This record gives sequence, structure tokens and C-alpha cells, in this order.
Amino acid sequence: MIVILAEKPDQGKLLASPFPSVKREGYIEIQPCSQFPHGAKVTWAIGHLVELKNPDEYDPSWKKWSLASLPIIPERFEYKVTKDKAKQFRVVKSLLKEASQIIIGTDAAREGENIARLLIMMAGASRKPTKRLWLSSYTDHAVRKGFAALKEGKESEPLFYEAQARQIGDWLVGINASRLYTLLLQQKGIRENFSVGRVQTPVLKLIYDRQKEIEQFKPEPFFELEGEFTVKNGKYNGKIQKKFKTEEEMRRAVSPEITSETNQYDAKVKDRKVQEKRLKPPQLHSLSTLQSNLNRRTKMSPTTVLKTVQKLYEKGYVSYPRTDSQYITEEEFTYIKSNIKGYQTTFSIDFTPKFLYPSKRFVDAGKVKDHYAIVPTEKLVTPAKFASFSPQEKTVYEEIVKTALKMFMEDHVYDETVITTSIGKNDFLSKGRTVKVTGWKALEGKGEKKEEEQPLPEVTSGEAARAVLNVKEGMTQPPKPYTLGQLITLMKTAGKYIEDKEMKDALNAAEGLGTEATRAGIIDTLLLREFIEVNKNSVSVTQKGSILCEAVDGTLLSKPEMTAKWETFLKGIGTGEKSKDVFIENAGKLCFALMEQAKTDVGRVNTEGLAAAVQHEGAICLCPVCKEGNILDRKSYYGCSGYMKGCKQSFQKKILNKTISPAQIKLLCEKGKTRKIKGFKGKKTFDAYLVLKNGKIEFSFS
Repeated sequence: MIVILAEKPDQGKLLASPFPSVKREGYIEIQPCSQFPHGAKVTWAIGHLVELKNPDEYDPSWKKWSLASLPIIPERFEYKVTKDKAKQFRVVKSLLKEASQIIIGTDAAREGENIARLLIMMAGASRKPTKRLWLSSYTDHAVRKGFAALKEGKESEPLFYEAQARQIGDWLVGINASRLYTLLLQQKGIRENFSVGRVQTPVLKLIYDRQKEIEQFKPEPFFELEGEFTVKNGKYNGKIQKKFKTEEEMRRAVSPEITSETNQYDAKVKDRKVQEKRLKPPQLHSLSTLQSNLNRRTKMSPTTVLKTVQKLYEKGYVSYPRTDSQYITEEEFTYIKSNIKGYQTTFSIDFTPKFLYPSKRFVDAGKVKDHYAIVPTEKLVTPAKFASFSPQEKTVYEEIVKTALKMFMEDHVYDETVITTSIGKNDFLSKGRTVKVTGWKALEGKGEKKEEEQPLPEVTSGEAARAVLNVKEGMTQPPKPYTLGQLITLMKTAGKYIEDKEMKDALNAAEGLGTEATRAGIIDTLLLREFIEVNKNSVSVTQKGSILCEAVDGTLLSKPEMTAKWETFLKGIGTGEKSKDVFIENAGKLCFALMEQAKTDVGRVNTEGLAAAVQHEGAICLCPVCKEGNILDRKSYYGCSGYMKGCKQSFQKKILNKTISPAQIKLLCEKGKTRKIKGFKGKKTFDAYLVLKNGKIEFSFS
């Protein structure tokens, strides 16, 4: 019996959809057909069904956080079935035991390989014959084609070792560094948990450095000299191409021809140049470019973009989303070209394709690694089907399709005119723009800056002009905080912050910090741990995040170099050139090195006044039980900031399907009772007050 292992139920349905099949409990049975003469069974994980054990599951004494127990390094690493997914694991294990052949059909990447191989290992089926299905699209045609060209399981096995090494290495650094810095900072009066990670901490430090740059920025005045020029055919503006620190400095530079006594002068057109400029269509999208583009235009968060494009992929409308490539092969180009009319119909757009041959800007098989760029599949979306999409699905799908269609459109062409007008030795520059061919910009999405035409009047060299001058005073501006979309780009291009050329090259080769699949999750982790906050799409570091950045400043944990080294080694494991065991051994050695370094680093952190600031940051009200800590919003619940001192007071955020707001929690803690809350859902829907008795919530109906 052939068992096909998918990553999720939806993916399992897509793998079975081209064939006659019957839905069963926890799997789908493919009936005998030409591709599967004896049938097959498709089952699935639900994401990570298997995970690494927690420290206390190796040694109960490791449950308590203490410096004496660090570093925590098990003799051998063990896995367990995720508790709430045990039922599906039993289904998978039963099927794998019966299997005569296993086909791994999880996402074709490092983590997909890890999910499947750990399941096979935990089910005791590692010795069974294994094949690998490698897909970038889930259309019926692509699925059939993939099953007809299965890879040998051994070919993708090194990706499993790479994923294991990353998982265990991150476990070691995360567990040990988090406990180490938390305990050391506790000794300095900071009663908080500090999550530390190989990728999340350098990202936090980059955000912190930008914030410090903004805080320490000292604005300086500047002066510019502008002019409005009148010629035979009209008027235009221009300015001297230099900023001056003082008006006196500016006056000295432009004298004697220009003085403070008058602002009107005779001028002369010194030169007029016209140059044709061409903007080629943008490249196709990788996940990072899609996330940063949509965040810039629509403020959609990177996580929302990833979840949305994943849904579209699972429905078979777009190709594999977690790709770092911006290229496709001739095969994808051919079907996209044949479907141009269909894509146009979806969005009621009309243009005549200009280029119907593959350009190296978009089509280059040599630059496609595991997956090609995110493009629409040949599964067309009718206008009626598109109307049924969620608002996010509409936005994401439209961006992907229109970016693909731009491949076939003309360059955006405009004439740039530069006029130099002189008053004596002083040259004023004026730039104008006249669009000649709109080209691909006709498909620009909402939120894109409209580049206005700025035509200049016709002038001739030597022509007289009348000038009216104006002194413009301004202040230099600090850099702006990062947006969520810029964080994705920041992670991808983190190599530019490294001075060492070898490390810079290594991080660039590794495509920066994190992967296409993990970058949105890194941002979510920093938010969840309350290291950063987002206000109107701008990201800032909290007091808690600032303390951690001060503590790790200068260490490997704060620098992108560590990830550069890790990712280079991990890729070597994935290609079979390096050893997983050596990597894990080195990660353990790093944990020992951190012990000594951290004590020195944390010792120099000045926490005076910060303990209270952190405690009060985001506080809802004073804890009604310990009367010392504050009740904080912990994302999934409300809890006391004094929990490290022993206060266990907490409140559920959802009670009988009703979300309890911070304002209601404040009333509950300060007055002992909330206002009447409507819509609790028990056997029947009811309204009630919440009252606090001995630290516990009870219902009151009076």
C-alpha cells in the first residue's frame, strides 16, 4: 500500500483531487487508477505533530530556572508527539505501519522535510521505501506531473538533517540564553522573562540601533536658494544644488551677483538637456518582496500576507509562496503567456502584449533553485470566483497576477528635461518629466505613488529669463522608524551591516536573517514577547526590549554574523557536505561560551529606574492580590507582572466565547465588579456581570 504524507488536511485534499477518492477519518483513500493501479492513501500532519521535548522532560530538576543548572545540554535529543495532535498522529502511525511505500508530499523545503521525516521516525517506519514529491504548484496538472516524476527519498534526506540541526541548535541557544539573561537581569531587579534567539535578537538589535539613531539625532538648520524663472514660453522653478548651514554662508557663496538687497534678477538659460529614461517592469515576487510591497501600499502585515498567499496556494491559484526566487523557467512562462486573456478577464483590464518571448529579467532556469517566483497558476479565477475572495485574498492575488502580466508590457518611458539657468556664476537646476509611454505602469496598484508629469517650457540656450528668488529655510530630519514591511527587507539585506567581508558574503549568500518562511514569524515573536510595538505601521522598541539590547550589546547574540556562520554551515548540511553532529556539538560549545560573557555584559547594564518603568509599561491596573505588581495584557491572557516573585494572579482573556477587554479587567480589579457584559455563550446565550472573589472570577446576575 502506498501512503502519501501531506503537511496539512487542505494539502492532502489537493494531492488527492486529480484522482477518484473517498474521504475517511484522518485520511483520503485514492481509488485504483492509471497513476495508482492499486490505489493509495493520503494522510497528513497538522503542521508540527512532533516536537523536541522540553528540558524538564529530560530531567525534572531542569524545570526550575537556576544559573547552577546552565547550560542545559541533553546527552541525546528526543522528540514527543504534540499533545493536542495525538489523535491524528495515531491515524498517521497506523497507516505508515501498513505502508509498503511512503511518498513524502509535504512542502518542498527544509521544514516540510522535517515535519514528514520526524513523523516517519516516530511511527517506526524509517526503514520503509520512500519517494519524494516535489511541487511548486497544486493544480491538477502539476500534481499529476509531480507523481509521475517522483524523486528518490535519499535525495531530499539531507534537508531533514539540515532542519534537525537548525531546530536543535535554536533549542540550545534559545533555552540557555533565555534563562541566562532572565536570571542575570533578575539579579539587577528586572522581574521579566527575556526570550533570546539566534535570529530574533539580532533583528531586535537592528531596530534598537535605528531607534537610538533617531533619539540621538540633532536637527540642524539649512538654507537653500530657489528661483522662479519667467521666459518667453512660460515659467519654471529651479534651485542651486547645495544646502548651506547658515544664511550668511549662502550669501557669501552667491555674491556679488546675488545680494540681500533685492530678489529680482536678470538670468540666462545656460543649457537644456533632454534624456529619454526607461523603467523596466518590476521583477516577479519572492515572498519577501510581496510582503514588503503590500505592507508599503496597503499596510497589510507580513504575517497576513503569508497566511493569505498560503491559502491561495492551497486552493491552487498561485505557486509555492515561501520562495526566495524572483525567476521562473520557460515552462511557467509558456502557460502564463497562454493565459493572458484569462487573467485580464478576471480584473477587467485590456492591453495588447508587447513582448511574447522570455526575457532573462524574468525567465532564467539557472536562477531557480528549489522553487520559482510566486506567480498565478494555470487555474484561472473567474470574475465571479474573484468576487467571492476575502478582501486580503483579492489584494494579494491581484498583486501577483498584475506583476506577472507586466512581463509582457512595454517599458515605462519618459523624457527627463534638465534646464540650467544662471545668474552670473550661480547655476540653478530645474528638472521636468514628460511621459512618452505609460507601459506597465498602467497596471500599478492602489497605494503606488503617482508620478506626476512635470513639463518644462520650451527654452533655447542663451535665452534671457527674469528671476524672482526666494530663500528657503529648513531643518535636517532624523531617519524614520522602520515599518513592518521594511523589517522584512531589513532581515533579507542584513549583510550590509557587517564589516567583515567574509561574513558579509556569507550572510548575503544565506539571504540574510531568517528565511522566507520564518521572517514574519520572527516579527510576531518580538511582538508577543513585548520587545517591540507597532503604532500605525511604525515599529519601536519597548523598555523591555531596550534592556535586552543593552545586555547583549557587542555579543554574538546581537550580531547578524552568528546567523551568517550558522546558515552557511546549515546549507552545507543540506547539500550533504557538512555534518549535523558537528553543528550540534558547536552549538553546545557556544552555550558554554555565553555563560562567562553574559555575566560580564549584564554587569555593565545600568538598570536604575528601568525596573519600575518596565513593570508599568502597558500596565492596566495594580494587581488586586499582591498589591505590588501590575496586571498586564499578555496577548492570550491578563497576568501580574510580579509572577517571578510568586504572584500567580491571572485572568482568561476569553470567557465562554466572550473577549474580556482591558477596561473591564480594570473595573474588576479596582471595583471588584464589571459592568454588565452581553453575549456569554453557555448552553444558552446570557448576559452577566463579572465579580472578583478571592482572586477568582464569578458570574453575577444582579
